[in-house]
Amino acid sequence: MTDNIPFLPARKVDALLDYKGLVAALRAAFAGNWTVPIRHHHGIEMPDGEADQTLLLMPAWEAGKSIGIKIVTITPGNGARNLPAVQGLYLLLDGLTGEPRALIDGKALTVRRTAAASALAADYCARPDAATHLMVGAGALSRPLIEAHRAVRPITRSLLWARDPKKAAAKAEELKAAGIAVEVAPDLEAAVRAADIISTGTLSHEPLVKGAWLRPGQHLDLVGAFLPEMRESDDEAVRRARVYVDTMAGALKEAGDIVLAIKSGALTPEDIVADLHGLARGTAKGRQSPDEITLFKSVGTALEDLAAARLLMERAG
Repeated sequence: MTDNIPFLPARKVDALLDYKGLVAALRAAFAGNWTVPIRHHHGIEMPDGEADQTLLLMPAWEAGKSIGIKIVTITPGNGARNLPAVQGLYLLLDGLTGEPRALIDGKALTVRRTAAASALAADYCARPDAATHLMVGAGALSRPLIEAHRAVRPITRSLLWARDPKKAAAKAEELKAAGIAVEVAPDLEAAVRAADIISTGTLSHEPLVKGAWLRPGQHLDLVGAFLPEMRESDDEAVRRARVYVDTMAGALKEAGDIVLAIKSGALTPEDIVADLHGLARGTAKGRQSPDEITLFKSVGTALEDLAAARLLMERAG
């Protein structure tokens, strides 16, 4: 049964999943009625004082059609090994028989669907004329987020800031080779003030984007911090914004930018305007005025993986 299961490597994922098509697939999935249990989340204590590793098990299914599960490790110490922090594998099963249909590079699938989810949120929440995009962080999510936002908004200027200027410069060169001109920003505050859309993709435990720096009309796209004690924005940024999330259950449990703001009193659960389900189903609205500040926080959901895997298999033939 397993001898002929295709394996789709990262190059296939990247080649077959364009961002406009993937955003459309995610929009349809969030509007649907798929089953997505809360993901299993396990901390693994690492030896020699290295930061703890995280193991994620993420299942989802559409009954009778398809079942998928992703196994992911997040290893903060991989930066020192010149490896991406996120590693993983995705298994797609037939929904009627349970037979395996494909194994897919989980790291490539994760970063691509994550970026597409941010682009989907921006399509509802960012100003239609947003032209300057700031990427905070030069890790595995930086290029996908830059490319995905360009697929839904008329971005003409891309800025990149990272704690390590050498990594920022290297990422800018990588993007230049791909045909995207990126300016390395030496000062984070100045870059935030200049941007229309601000994406963050870091493993920070301390706020990077300060609410005092934000101006009317901006859209803040918080992607990197995925644990309750991690955050990339401060309370003032959350307090000033209309807040959206990818899923209510995931954000209220795991998103530090949301959990910590609720704990401090800067936000209440009722202040969260909607998740991507509400936006995609039309039961909630995105941006309401040109001057409001919007904030989207994602922690990821297995629904996104399944939607991406199904689109990938359709295109792989």
